[in-house]
Amino acid sequence: MVPSGIPPRILCIGIPVRDLTFRVEAVPARGSKSNASHLAEICGGNALNAAIAIARLGGRVAFVGPMGDAGETSSGFILDRMAAEGIDTTHIVRMPDATTPVSAILIEPSGERTLTIYRDPALWTVTLPDPAELLADCRAVLVESRCSAFATSLCTEARRRGIPVIVGVDRAMALQDGLLTTASHLLFASEQLQETAGIADDGAALQHLAALTPAFLAATRGPRGTIWLNDVGELEETAAFPVRAVDTLGAGDVFHGAFALGLAEGKGLREALRFAAAAAALKCTRHGGGLAAPQRIEVEEFLQGKL
Repeated sequence: MVPSGIPPRILCIGIPVRDLTFRVEAVPARGSKSNASHLAEICGGNALNAAIAIARLGGRVAFVGPMGDAGETSSGFILDRMAAEGIDTTHIVRMPDATTPVSAILIEPSGERTLTIYRDPALWTVTLPDPAELLADCRAVLVESRCSAFATSLCTEARRRGIPVIVGVDRAMALQDGLLTTASHLLFASEQLQETAGIADDGAALQHLAALTPAFLAATRGPRGTIWLNDVGELEETAAFPVRAVDTLGAGDVFHGAFALGLAEGKGLREALRFAAAAAALKCTRHGGGLAAPQRIEVEEFLQGKL
């Protein structure tokens, strides 16, 4: 249920990306050429996709993280899109002479995507603004796991203030990573969970990591749903909603954003996970990466139809 009054404010921490997406019949073989049937230029990045989802689902979103030089084209394009979504960009840090990340993404008819991305190493040297300013009126923090180097101290302060910190993990984490123990909620993709734990089974990997972190642990597995540990250490599963997927780009990020908003609204874990699964399923039915995230009314009507 959406609470009355002002919607919860969520701080998203990440590195925005300018995405060039190409629809192809199949990924070209090495050294070959092929024609794309469609080209789209969109904004992306894990935390930004999640932020778009949160805004469309009714939350207030502030975004913080590094972007390239103020004079470059990519950062201007992304900022315009963020403004159109109602995302607060006041705290974004512009990095002189640095380049905002750009990715090329090939999307097959099944919705599966293959991508390559350039991230300027200078972006990781960013210093974020004052935590007191960033965390004021904040009900949850959502952070990309790759941003640990510059975000862990801010997340630690958020936890000290009792603010949930949700980490979207889409690459293997070092077991010494500060976010592993700072986070209140760790949402892995299945492959990255197994790589992090060094165990080729999602359930066993979650139980292994539970001995290393007090955080809530879950792994998303696409059409196989989400597996997670409840508060007594038992494995549970939240089913995915069956849909005809045409574009899976950003689906996990939309899941993370919807889950974070659900927690900020006071939903329990099961309800938040189901809400997130519905939002991610709807995103997969349309092209556009995170910009295909659904509106709140769409998710609520979709869930009502699944009762």
